[in-house]
Amino acid sequence: MSKHKVVVVMPAYNAAKTLHMTYAELPHDVVDLVIVVDDGSSDETIRIAKDLGLHLFVHNRNYGYGANQKTCYREALRAGADIIVMVHPDYQYDPTLLPQVIAPLENGEADVVLGSRLLGGDPMRQGMPWWKYISNRFLTWCENKVFGLKLAEYHTGYRAYRRETLEAVNLETNSDNFIFDQEIMAQFVEVGARVAEVPVPTRYFPQASSASFIQSSVYGLSILTLLARYMMHRAGMWRQRQFQSLERRYSKAVINPAKNA
Repeated sequence: MSKHKVVVVMPAYNAAKTLHMTYAELPHDVVDLVIVVDDGSSDETIRIAKDLGLHLFVHNRNYGYGANQKTCYREALRAGADIIVMVHPDYQYDPTLLPQVIAPLENGEADVVLGSRLLGGDPMRQGMPWWKYISNRFLTWCENKVFGLKLAEYHTGYRAYRRETLEAVNLETNSDNFIFDQEIMAQFVEVGARVAEVPVPTRYFPQASSASFIQSSVYGLSILTLLARYMMHRAGMWRQRQFQSLERRYSKAVINPAKNA
């Protein structure tokens, strides 16, 4: 049993076919609360979430993936979470690995943990389309260069955060769309959050959510635009409130003193 309050958040959209499977495989002896935010689904997602007795929040229409996450994190913090874990309810990521995902947070080794498909396995053998793999590699290389990190990938739907880390960044300034995931990473880098990765095998099957080639192309261009904005912010050419910490005490010197030793 974790000594921290662990809250799992599931940003759901038309997840009726996979929500039950995802929830059933969570390690319930570790998880204190499961929050589902339905973003205007047209299927039975809401009914299934109610049948499972999950803590449910419903958007009155489809506001977008980023907007869904904002509600997820807002409600998780309001519920008193110490550790917040985002698990997509599409059953693409293995829920049973949650203890390994949160271990670096519980041990004080990291502030953000990403479940990576690119560590310890071949995602194309698991079913990732070749064009998605290539774009993932290219965008990850770009982000590593700009953020000064050495991550295997940034584009994962399995993530865990310390409460203080989420409270330090301005979530509400981020996009309501898919680029939210990368905007929040830029914010974490700016406040000096320690980022760790854990290998997470992935499943690809018809019911699992997957962006189309056109959607992925728009997403890729949005990431490159974000990186350009962030570089201008860091260079002092265009300072942006989005990348400024909300918590003065949450500084690089405080969170990662080794960098300043």
